[in-house]
Amino acid sequence: RRPNQHKISLYAKYFHFCKHNRTLCSNVSNMRSIQLSRSVPLYRKTVSSLSILALCLAKSIFLNAIYDHGNPRSFSLYANALEAEDEETEEEPHPDPNDENHPGMIYVGRKVDDGRRAGFDVDNGIKYIFGTSFDSTHKDILESDLHHEHYGPDSEHDLPDRSRGKTREQVLHEKRVGKLDLSKGPKPFGWFEEHPLDGGAVPPRVVHVEPFFIDEAPVTNKEFGKFVRATYYQTEAEKFGWSFVLSSFLPNADTLESAEVDPEAEDWVATDKAYWRNPEGPGTSYKYRENHPVVHVSHRDAAEYCKWVGKRLPGEREWEAAARAGHFGPNNRTLYIWGEDNSTEVAKKYANLWGEGAFPWENHAEDGWRATSPVKTFLPNAYGLYDMTGNVWEWMRGGKHKSRIVRGGSYVDSLDGSFNHAATLGARARLHGTTTTGNVGFRCVKAPKRRMEHHYVYENENIGPQLALEDANGNRRYSNQQQGEHFFGVDDDDDEFDEDVTHDPTKPRPDEKRGRKKVIKPRTRASDEL
Repeated sequence: RRPNQHKISLYAKYFHFCKHNRTLCSNVSNMRSIQLSRSVPLYRKTVSSLSILALCLAKSIFLNAIYDHGNPRSFSLYANALEAEDEETEEEPHPDPNDENHPGMIYVGRKVDDGRRAGFDVDNGIKYIFGTSFDSTHKDILESDLHHEHYGPDSEHDLPDRSRGKTREQVLHEKRVGKLDLSKGPKPFGWFEEHPLDGGAVPPRVVHVEPFFIDEAPVTNKEFGKFVRATYYQTEAEKFGWSFVLSSFLPNADTLESAEVDPEAEDWVATDKAYWRNPEGPGTSYKYRENHPVVHVSHRDAAEYCKWVGKRLPGEREWEAAARAGHFGPNNRTLYIWGEDNSTEVAKKYANLWGEGAFPWENHAEDGWRATSPVKTFLPNAYGLYDMTGNVWEWMRGGKHKSRIVRGGSYVDSLDGSFNHAATLGARARLHGTTTTGNVGFRCVKAPKRRMEHHYVYENENIGPQLALEDANGNRRYSNQQQGEHFFGVDDDDDEFDEDVTHDPTKPRPDEKRGRKKVIKPRTRASDEL
């Protein structure tokens, strides 16, 4: 039968595929087209992806055989339809990431040899070893595992196992039939193995992040004050009426006797009327600390600010990629932001930490500060980012409301983890989403611009098969909605293979009733903290 216009367009796509993939059809020239069309089984009233793929391949081979043995002029209609489809689906190119810059933000992404940012026509993200580095576990990962051009049958299974000579099949077999270690009890969904010193992920593993822009310093009191005055925003510490303050920073030490403390951190006292304007409670002010990181903000407070400035909170893997600043491989990976030296003389140049005094009452201020310090006081990392270690913890996106993630350490942490957390590049902690303290702040990130992706949405696309009412005579009555078997709107014209499907020639086919429209494809990586 003569195909309709919809099928002409489909056939043109099949022919275009076969024409540019002659290696798949090298044996077609020895076959007769009519024999080939009868020998390839086409799909029968099914919506499985394998059957649709088989139909595409069969049609492409069939049309290529006609092109080789028949008259090429017969394909002028198909070629015209193909050109129309190409014009209809042609999309604009991605914006050049080198043309995009944001004041006060640093670009983190893959760069080419001349130092320019790689475009979106290639993989321009970053692959690096994520996790803590107290031992040499990360050295089991091969340097070649971080290369973007790594391909092969073993490219998807665990990288540390591949470095030990195991194949993908061996790793999967061990995971499926291997014995479970139940010595420490079963692990819940989303279990995260943490290092006891810095709370970082163990064992280290290779991860990939897309390019992004990140603030070069944490958000300051001055910047947060503009947000509050513009939106009349009230932080959760103000709503609750209290926040956590370090016991040695209380203006009145007599309140310690009757104060309530955090059961998991007894050095932090619940202080009435403490919030970002009054960091240590009534009688204190942020006025002389406008360039200090804003504190006493909850996870929601941070997300609201990022939304107001058109940004979002950073992902945990994004943050660590920016903190490591190019030290991504097993050979150049370091424990601290400045290297491997764990002496206070070196650390005080790069980070605001507690120092060598006894916590929480003795702080000798080797780095010049006993509490928060102004941003950009210490040396930046190789990317030009400040305070990626020390000063204040920083909220991350993701996690659960009762277990949000903070990264980076703060001014109460130590170098070796003898008290609180070790201030390494893998330093990580979890807090309740409503927690507000005097050592937790945040910074924002922003994704670079991309072209607007589109796709087609058909009428009643989300509607599955409908129930049918059958009377005593066997007549079925359906609702006015589309039926599930015509979901894809694709059917072959060889009706001898669809013996139980008949169509009234006086009525349009069901797949022709359904209209479609071109809509913007939603971004899957959208911040959902709010």
